[in-house]
Amino acid sequence: MARLLLIEDDRALREGIVMTLESPEMEIIQAETIGQGREIVGKTQLDLILLDVNLPDGDGFEFCGELRQSSDVPVIFLTAKDMELDIVRGLEMGGDDYVTKPFSLMVLRARVRTVLRRKGAMGQGKSSVFYSDDLKLDFDSMVFTKGREDVTLSRIEQKLLKLLVMNQGRTLSRETLLDKVWGTEFVDDHVLPVTIKRLRDKLGTKQIKSIYGIGYVWEKKTEEA
Repeated sequence: MARLLLIEDDRALREGIVMTLESPEMEIIQAETIGQGREIVGKTQLDLILLDVNLPDGDGFEFCGELRQSSDVPVIFLTAKDMELDIVRGLEMGGDDYVTKPFSLMVLRARVRTVLRRKGAMGQGKSSVFYSDDLKLDFDSMVFTKGREDVTLSRIEQKLLKLLVMNQGRTLSRETLLDKVWGTEFVDDHVLPVTIKRLRDKLGTKQIKSIYGIGYVWEKKTEEA
């Protein structure tokens, strides 16, 4: 999973970016100031930083220069400044890309994925088709088969399955699964275990393991480890 830090003080824009980018393959950590961003950088392994240039407590260009003294994490600047000198300055300070406001969220997503592929965080050319025993899970087309039989999964089941499979071998907490799959919607305490059971039954797999008191994991098989 790629981990991004978004440093942006415009709440509406920040929420729009998170809604566009966040997925089972991409975690977004949010900050409103350079101070908050600096604290997160100091304790978190990151794959990319989306950095607003004009922040309440400082200049994004200067913060990028500070980062470059100890880190090579890619940086994409978000700014209303579109003068050539500003763009050159951002790149010279160590930025990897530059997106001027207002921008299309779809264009931003494409830029983000390009930088992550270049870094290797998303595995350039990596297939999103997963095989296990007689299961074929195609997360590009969202087509799932067991042997020669198609397996019909609801949208929620698809999201949950992808999150588990893409993090195989890693235990995901109940809170993480509820947040990533159901978001802020109110869900009953039993909805997660019920959905897990439906997935197990439909896929006929024992690889979805319950970790008591913590959550669930798609267990790696010896040959997949």
